[in-house]
Amino acid sequence: MGASKLSSGRRGFLKGAGSLTLSFALPVADALAQASAPVLPGNMNRHRRLSAWLRIEANGAVTLFLGKVELGQGILTALTQVCADELDVEFARIQVVSGDTALVPNEGVTAGSLSMPYSAPAVQQAAAEARALLLDLAAARLGQPAASLSVVDGVVSAPGGAKLSYGELVQPDTLQREATGKAPRKPREQHRYIGRSQPRPDLEDKFLGRSVFVHEKRLAGMLHGQVVRPPTYRARLVAIDIAPVERMPGVVRVVRQGSFLAVVANRERQALDAARALSSAAKWEFDKAMPGHDRMADWLRSAPSRLIDTRNQPRAPGGAEPARTLAATYYRPYQMHASIGPSAAIATLDADGLLTVQTHSQSVFETREAIAKMLGMPLEKVRLQHVQGAGCYGHNLADDAAADAALLAVAVPGKPIRVVFTREQEHLWEPYGSAMLVDTRATLDAQGNVLDWDFQLWSTPHGTRPNGQPGNLLSARYLEKPFAMPVPGNLGPPNYAADRNAIALYDFPGHRVRTHFITEMPLRVSSTRGLGAYGNVFAIESFIDELAVATDADPLEYRLRHLKDERARDVLTGAARRFGWSNWRKTAGRGRGIALARYKNVAGYCAVALEVEVDRASGHIRVLRAVAAADSGHIVNPDGVVNQIEGGLIQSLSWTLKEEVRFDDTRVLSSDWSSYPILTFSEVPPVEVVLIDRPGAPYLGTGEASQGPTGAALANAVFDATGVRFRRLPLTPDRVLTGLKAPRAQAPEAVQV
Repeated sequence: MGASKLSSGRRGFLKGAGSLTLSFALPVADALAQASAPVLPGNMNRHRRLSAWLRIEANGAVTLFLGKVELGQGILTALTQVCADELDVEFARIQVVSGDTALVPNEGVTAGSLSMPYSAPAVQQAAAEARALLLDLAAARLGQPAASLSVVDGVVSAPGGAKLSYGELVQPDTLQREATGKAPRKPREQHRYIGRSQPRPDLEDKFLGRSVFVHEKRLAGMLHGQVVRPPTYRARLVAIDIAPVERMPGVVRVVRQGSFLAVVANRERQALDAARALSSAAKWEFDKAMPGHDRMADWLRSAPSRLIDTRNQPRAPGGAEPARTLAATYYRPYQMHASIGPSAAIATLDADGLLTVQTHSQSVFETREAIAKMLGMPLEKVRLQHVQGAGCYGHNLADDAAADAALLAVAVPGKPIRVVFTREQEHLWEPYGSAMLVDTRATLDAQGNVLDWDFQLWSTPHGTRPNGQPGNLLSARYLEKPFAMPVPGNLGPPNYAADRNAIALYDFPGHRVRTHFITEMPLRVSSTRGLGAYGNVFAIESFIDELAVATDADPLEYRLRHLKDERARDVLTGAARRFGWSNWRKTAGRGRGIALARYKNVAGYCAVALEVEVDRASGHIRVLRAVAAADSGHIVNPDGVVNQIEGGLIQSLSWTLKEEVRFDDTRVLSSDWSSYPILTFSEVPPVEVVLIDRPGAPYLGTGEASQGPTGAALANAVFDATGVRFRRLPLTPDRVLTGLKAPRAQAPEAVQV
């Protein structure tokens, strides 16, 4: 079956007479010609040579080169399906090489649900052009028109029975050319793989417990490293006696560079023991400068910020007059990526000065550049290879593990150095999802229709990925010559960051969105699944529900009243229909809720309907069932889309019910699964997913489509069950009990965060 494999090196991987060699360096003449070159699909516009994407051996073997990596989202399977259909070869015969900076095209970070919109069209076009070239070669060899030839699994057949395989047709320079963008793609009715569920080749090894994750790799002569973290962010190492630790069993080297402190040992247990001894001996200076989790909402509102007019659409003069104004405030806390497996990496500095890092980073090219700058090494001397790891859900500590392993590999050259963080390190030092505060206000006409919609949000950054900057690597800030963290920015349209999905999908006469972007970070933050979309959709879809209730309207009907986007209407009604919205009957303690979003307003659509039961004595919320409807454009792997919608929905339930990073004025307090609980298996409800396929439409991202609607649908269902509106997340039993016992609010504007 098809599989993602790592090559041992470019020279070994590319050897072999009669095969197509890989090259995606852009000659000067090609670069000059690009000004007039045709626009190519997706990421192919950046890597225009067919050989950057495909290799066909003389024996007919096919290799697909991808800059995107497998993070559990099934993307390598879907992209292989696209390639197999367009190239006319069996899925199982395609080998995938992904995320190796020495071999694959740089497709940027695997994030933002951008793989299908940008990588799939590139793969499809590359395969279509390769197939067309090979058919032309076969036509010349067989003396037949190309249109008369057929292809089955890489074998070209002529009407008279003559056959030639792709392997017999290829020459070393066959794909060493730019794509034209003119090769036609196969009609949909000829697809064998696109649109059909295809089992993921990577799952068998995982199910059977074979070693596939970077955590499990054991290289010959490998040593183990452990980094000693400071007690808090702004700490400086002022004194330590390393001599006793250097004499501990198995210790190979103690590394101190400024406030960076680490140990390398023969065995993992020895490294852990030595790191604990170093931690006990270290003396640190640090301040108390954090606001504490209970004061975070007030801190956000008062912190210096940059005002961004994300949308400014004033209502046209005339028309209906406002009859009523409603307002409410919502809060999302800091949340963890909370990867079940802590981050890890393996790095080796060989005798030729080449540093190779095996990592589960989402951003191998950008992290490679940051590591090279941190170490003062030429970029060509640093190679990153992606190896699968525990689910990351955004920018967790994977890049920092890679950087730490690199620092230790340089200190102890010639040996593979493995770094695996402890659970406490992962919890305390990962970059969290940012806390957010949202004010909503709407004026309504006499019929309850929205006239003016005003949405203001306050947020610290949502993106501090390495991006080639060593200051975004954790340990680089503690070196003898520390790298300053760059001032983070906020993405603009259409992706946005803090204001991702802050523009409501509904059609309001007046629509204003303002973002108060705060660059100061009390806690370390970076891209967490969906960025600002989860908090913004929670606020939008909670408030639209509040407006429906305030005007005695059905929440579904009220949404449809303000919604013109037909695809959005389809997912909303699709979820409601499968849920049985119109037939649902209310019973004591139970409620229903619904919510909708189009991720980033340009990617996949998703609507979620939930039924919950609230125990008024304990405040415990039980989700009884969940239904989601999704429109991801042209669906390649239906099972993969369902998995992503289900996974995002379950993760969002965990965020909404349980997850909050707690901290005081000095340090983070959420250091383990007891102090940062997540949803358990017994709490996962039955989930149904309705897929709306759009054959021929663009591919849309799916992985982050369901998180926002799920959180809002849950809050709406809890209101329906209790009559109490909860606007501060998470909806823990204690918070629910407090709300149930509080005096009943008269209107949305009466409730503060």
